[in-house]
Amino acid sequence: MAVPYWVPDAVFYQIFPDRFANGDPTNDPPNVAPWGSKPTIWNFMGGDLRGILQRLDYLLDLGVTALYLNPIFQATSNHRYNTTDYYRIDPKLGTMADFQALLHACHANGIRVILDGVFNHTGRGFFAFNDILENGEHSPYKDWYHIRRFPVQAYGEGQATDYEAWWGFRSLPKLNTDTPAVRQYIFDVARYWIDQGIDGWRLDVPNEIDDDAFWQEFRHVVKSANPDAYLVGEIWTADPRWIQHFDGLMHYPFREAVLAFVQGELQADVLAARLEELAALYGEHATAMYVPLGSHDTERVATVLGSMEKVQLALGLQFAYVGAPAVYYGDEVGLEGGKDPDNRRAFPWSPEDWQAPLRRWVQTLIAVRKQTPALRRGKFQVLKAKPEQHWLAFARTLGAEAVVVVANASGVKRHCHIPVAEAGWEDGRIVRDLLHGTEAIVSGDTLHWDLPPWGIAWIA
Repeated sequence: MAVPYWVPDAVFYQIFPDRFANGDPTNDPPNVAPWGSKPTIWNFMGGDLRGILQRLDYLLDLGVTALYLNPIFQATSNHRYNTTDYYRIDPKLGTMADFQALLHACHANGIRVILDGVFNHTGRGFFAFNDILENGEHSPYKDWYHIRRFPVQAYGEGQATDYEAWWGFRSLPKLNTDTPAVRQYIFDVARYWIDQGIDGWRLDVPNEIDDDAFWQEFRHVVKSANPDAYLVGEIWTADPRWIQHFDGLMHYPFREAVLAFVQGELQADVLAARLEELAALYGEHATAMYVPLGSHDTERVATVLGSMEKVQLALGLQFAYVGAPAVYYGDEVGLEGGKDPDNRRAFPWSPEDWQAPLRRWVQTLIAVRKQTPALRRGKFQVLKAKPEQHWLAFARTLGAEAVVVVANASGVKRHCHIPVAEAGWEDGRIVRDLLHGTEAIVSGDTLHWDLPPWGIAWIA
């Protein structure tokens, strides 16, 4: 199955809507928390769709070409993974008119938009579950969930016992997708938003709907509405089973390996083997993987790595690897945060609160990647890994074009001897670092290159 043509060229930016920008204070809840206050599982800070629209110039200046929005449908939580109404924009985020204005402005500026599809479970306020709470075993919707006994106790302490719920959370009752009416409802929702103009779906915990027939039909429904729609699954492991259903997966195994390498927990040769394995695992779908260093479900990369030099190195590897790189809002300015909910802090809109060199670095990575087809669609090949010196080099090649990436994950300067014959480079060729402008000459079949501590070069 061919992947959507635009995805290998995309640079994604993930937005947690309540925390990005507040563009319309009139839709704030009365108990809205101050912007930038400590995030909790309860508080709202007023971010909304108008805020994203008003900050579109910021996103264009950064260079992103696609947005992934965490759930925007009506729900009672700030994360909105407990959907109440799949057909309504949450009023605290705005209206359908606001959504259409954002979508139109994004498309007019070459930015695609994908939404979070939460179809494994709903909130307790969803009409079908609410009907079960009211009518018990007489409810016409009792087969929409996995009810164990009546009456259903949906509130109180402890895990759900009367019904199946996501990880036992009472607030997230699990839908019964074996029920034909449930399947049809989900497919109708998926089609509706594609018809509204979205460019794809990020599917939440799809492995928990462990049903190939369901996902094949889901894919058919979406692709029949828009063949270029992107389907990306939240799969945390390296598992090619899922690319029969989705164009790409959230590439957490890449994140795990690269962060471990930069932290000194993974040797260069082990990383090299892992990157080769992952690049080969998904075939042509490798170029459509969604490649993050962080998300709403992980600690912030700045917090994990602890220094801007290490963050820049990790970003340099991310943007040079196979797949579509993804920036979690605020990572580009060094926003910190521990585990959920601390990783969902409000975006700091005062530039004095930014790590400005980091943001310029991300701009550079995006710009160079856009100008270099081999970095977007080229074959991946490891050239050398030196575990005792903690550096590695790999090539991205596309036809006659080649980019050699060399990365030093150590605190000392390294003099790297890189074999470049497999990149098609010959003796006497003058090459240049696309990121810093440094030049060198190939000597025989070897390139000699100096890297500072935590340094990376993209050489062509």
